Amino acid sequence: QVQLAESGGDSVQAGGSLRLSCAASRHFYRMGWFRQPPGKEREGVAAILRAGVTNYADSAEGRFTISRDRDKNSLYLEMTSLKPEDTAMYYCAASDSYGLGATLRLNHYSVWGQGTQVTVSS
Repeated sequence: QVQLAESGGDSVQAGGSLRLSCAASRHFYRMGWFRQPPGKEREGVAAILRAGVTNYADSAEGRFTISRDRDKNSLYLEMTSLKPEDTAMYYCAASDSYGLGATLRLNHYSVWGQGTQVTVSS
């Protein structure tokens, strides 16, 4: 069974940093990070293709860095300068669909993890 398992969520002060990790049961062409703030819809944060092409949401650009370790089938999200509005459940997602680029659209991903909570206090 294909699985994604996130880790690294925590409670931090504004301005702090966190590194999220996602362990995958196999390699995927496309992997991404999504988040769902309390009471809001899930949204894309960052995505990366097998070749290393990345895409970021405006809210993440310049503060977050997505990366992947192909040998370990792992995905990472380095988050810096965290803000209270970054508080959310963060999800790892993956897909093998070609031709969509490093998309941040939820319906372009077919495999999802259970999420890891990030809370940023002011």
